[in-house]
Amino acid sequence: MIKFLFILFIVVGCSQNDYKIDMPSFNEQRAFQHLIDQCSYGPRNPGSLGYNNFSIYLEQYLKNLSSNIIIQDFTYLEHITGVERNGKNFIIQFNKESNERILIGAHWDTRAISDEDTDEDNRSMPVLGANDGASGTAILMELATIFSINSPPIGVDIVFFDAEDVGISGQPKTYAMGSEYFSKNLPIDKPDSGIIVDMVGDKYLKIPIERFSYQIDRDAVKELWSLASDLSLSAFEYTVGYEIYDDHVPLWENAKIPTIDIIDFDYPNLFYNHWHTQNDTPENCSPQSLGQVGTLLVNYVYGKTS
Repeated sequence: MIKFLFILFIVVGCSQNDYKIDMPSFNEQRAFQHLIDQCSYGPRNPGSLGYNNFSIYLEQYLKNLSSNIIIQDFTYLEHITGVERNGKNFIIQFNKESNERILIGAHWDTRAISDEDTDEDNRSMPVLGANDGASGTAILMELATIFSINSPPIGVDIVFFDAEDVGISGQPKTYAMGSEYFSKNLPIDKPDSGIIVDMVGDKYLKIPIERFSYQIDRDAVKELWSLASDLSLSAFEYTVGYEIYDDHVPLWENAKIPTIDIIDFDYPNLFYNHWHTQNDTPENCSPQSLGQVGTLLVNYVYGKTS
């Protein structure tokens, strides 16, 4: 993803939805184990052994939960290497009969180079991607487990996007190839809205409102951040910060699916960042961070009425 910095303080109003108190709980420890399991395959950059092996694992994991699985194959140019590759988006659907649908997505690939590493000798090495890749995927895997046991009140399309992190720094349109293809070739009925989760495992998690998300769907942003406040999820901050080119952008620009991005780009802070470095490891992530985001999404989905 590509970031642009803006800071703006806003007032988030009270949610208009009455959220249920009795609902499934998000298991943060199990989600964190999903993160660790992904990293056990090594870097999952396209074309690597870790990528191929985890792809097989993820497909089987989803098929064990539901028969409503779609694997969307596509080809794309990996701009950082100049190699044409085959990609796979994985989609698992719940409550397909519902007329109201939400997409919840994350990217499952990791970056082929550590181009932001302070050590020049590391910059040609692939990133393990504990936070940038595994954290969002871990949350989606746990959500899929929850939805398979407790059918959500609305339709949910969980999408694991491939080839998000294949771009050239400073050239936004060279990123997010999986969501670019998905949004131009929808393999499902068009969802009413969407949420992307990315880089949400940071041990020192702080999630401001991503600026483009606020422009796309201000009401959904306010509803989610208000709910986070109601649930005492302290990682969510009521400020509008960076504008980031992530998977939510093609979904809006190409398919007009209003989608917001839940992301903590300052990993761990404004002055030092593990993003696209060899330090993006499980030791710099935490179950509690996954728990805050997962808890918000569970309450958001089950608080809806079809």
